[in-house]
Amino acid sequence: MPREVKPGFVQLVGAGPGAADLLTLRALRAIEGCEALLYDALISEEVLALAPKDCLKIQTGKRAGRTSMKQETINRLMLRLARRGLQVVRLKGGDPSVFGRVGEEADFLNAHGIGTAVVPGVTAACAAAAQFNFPLTHRKQARRVVFTTARLEAGALQADWSSAADPETTLAIYMGGGAAAELSARLIDAGRAASTPALAVESAGTPRARLRRGTVGELARLVEDGEGGPVLLVIGEVAALADAREISDELDAARALSA
Repeated sequence: MPREVKPGFVQLVGAGPGAADLLTLRALRAIEGCEALLYDALISEEVLALAPKDCLKIQTGKRAGRTSMKQETINRLMLRLARRGLQVVRLKGGDPSVFGRVGEEADFLNAHGIGTAVVPGVTAACAAAAQFNFPLTHRKQARRVVFTTARLEAGALQADWSSAADPETTLAIYMGGGAAAELSARLIDAGRAASTPALAVESAGTPRARLRRGTVGELARLVEDGEGGPVLLVIGEVAALADAREISDELDAARALSA
């Protein structure tokens, strides 16, 4: 009589912005202990190298605006692997709860009797703020932060941007590079001053990160000549505090002095 296979477990893990030393300890342990790893296109080789050598690794290719594995295919792949009794890690860039479809995946797996757990990670806006020395909130300048995406449908920007007019709101706009010109127009129409400081950060939190500074009226210029990495737009008075010198440069200098 065939032995009954006990179902496995799926951890939905945030890999952060790419650098392995920005992983949480819980994320590291999940990756080191997994038997099957389903990872997104933006996961760095440095992080992937932490998985066991005999681990089954499958690239799901999730990348905005590019051909990728369909979500329903990813869901069923996780289910099939877990039903084989494997410990599965679904590895996502940034934080899985920030535009990571973690709710959809957990609901699907739970509905099919598979247990799940979410492991948070550093999201791009927090990584960019730390890397380039600016706060997302700041007394008398920014009382709130809004995380949003620049979603295009049929070539047009969706959603109501009127709430973005508040001068004390920091906007962190994910996947905003392709819609920068229309974003600029929408924000100005909604009442945000064209002179409001703005940043475009490409590949935030990685050694390839690139910072460009300007204003809301200059968003289109800020994303010119990009290198193909994911672009985060940060809009608000705190953007004027950004330092082109990365915090990592300062840490390296401090370590050299203490050596």
